[in-house]
Amino acid sequence: MFLVGLSGGIASGKSTVVAVLRELGCAVIDADVIARQVVQPHSKAYQQILQHFGTEILLENSEIDREALGNIIFSQPEKRRLLNSITHPEILKEMLKQVLKYFVLGYRYVILDIPLLFETRHLTRFMKYTVLVYCDPQTQLARLMKRNSLGVAEAEARISCQLPLDEKRKWATHVIDNSGDRESTRRQVLQLHARLEDSLHFLWARLAVGTAVAGLGGLVFLLLRHFIS
Repeated sequence: MFLVGLSGGIASGKSTVVAVLRELGCAVIDADVIARQVVQPHSKAYQQILQHFGTEILLENSEIDREALGNIIFSQPEKRRLLNSITHPEILKEMLKQVLKYFVLGYRYVILDIPLLFETRHLTRFMKYTVLVYCDPQTQLARLMKRNSLGVAEAEARISCQLPLDEKRKWATHVIDNSGDRESTRRQVLQLHARLEDSLHFLWARLAVGTAVAGLGGLVFLLLRHFIS
């Protein structure tokens, strides 16, 4: 099994790409979904977050108000680092569990959807490939303003909290440009899927060649022993 890291930027359209990959039958582990699960009431991370951020960030049902917490960490980098130090270990443990599950089920590769893959960077060394869902800065800003009903200044502030997409592009082995329409993005995802499947064929070819070489070597060894004796 090998791992494929998938990332993007806020409002770059990563969810569109993930939807197509799942439609194609790929195993996708969503770090955002896991991030919500690990902060459910009474969890270890939940208790630590309340200890540091107070009960003001809670909804009426006692769940964490992600929007309220987001407003705090976007404006205070030290708070963002604190939150990450609480949640990231729990997220990584759950991701590992899911990777093992897919391994047992026989999947040959798993796609890890990690929003801050290139920011943390230490995770990239575990990936055979890294995929960036890209869009140009103007499109990213317009999409974020429309999606979240934000003004220009607030949208720009949120985007600036992440590594620029043009910088992330330097670290990615594959780039899907989502600046255009959905059909253009879909075609690029289909091409990516074909490359990942080709990687599997190459892997099996290498295993077959390795097995053949090992078998031939064993045969030569037995023949030499026969003639020498």
